[in-house]
Amino acid sequence: MMAMTASVVQVDAARERLVRRSKRLNVATLAYNSLEGVVAMAAGLMAGSVALVGFGLDSVIELAASVTALWRLSADDPGRRERAEHMARRVIGGLFLALAGYVAIDAGRALVRREAPSESVIGIILAALSVAVMPLLAKAKRRVALQLESGALAAEAKQTSLCAYLSVILLAGLALNAVAGWWWADPVAALAMVPIIAREGFDGLRLEPHCDDCD
Repeated sequence: MMAMTASVVQVDAARERLVRRSKRLNVATLAYNSLEGVVAMAAGLMAGSVALVGFGLDSVIELAASVTALWRLSADDPGRRERAEHMARRVIGGLFLALAGYVAIDAGRALVRREAPSESVIGIILAALSVAVMPLLAKAKRRVALQLESGALAAEAKQTSLCAYLSVILLAGLALNAVAGWWWADPVAALAMVPIIAREGFDGLRLEPHCDDCD
């Protein structure tokens, strides 16, 4: 009996360590996405870059996803937590779909009107930094999610991975515009982001609540 009790205590202690690590990773994601969103939108508006503005708005929406995941780790009432998280992810999914529509329309208009964005050194630096940072965050969050057997945390880690893909696309569009003078690379990069952003939206809308034991 004592051995069983000791085993339970060890399991609880291990789980608590994982929860603390997950919280730290989500706080790090919140901090980085906050910086990323503000800088991307400001730089995008100054340069007239559809891709940069869309990337910044995506970061802002991902902030809401990270807050949801962080709140989930701190909530005490499993039933209310599951219901509220389910609704929050549906709202976030809807926001991603709205963003996908906005980016598609704005990028299409830029192509038709041949609106050439200015070069954005700040945007290129930000995109390159995100290409390096986001995969590391996603890998660490995915590992913790698997250990905690949490579908919601795994979904949030997946969003971080998708942000890394967006960073690569953004970097390519900004670099081609700055180095080769291909003005159309920016709106084309924005259009390339649309399926990824839309996928985030559909995933959020389809997310089903999972059992508390898989928490």
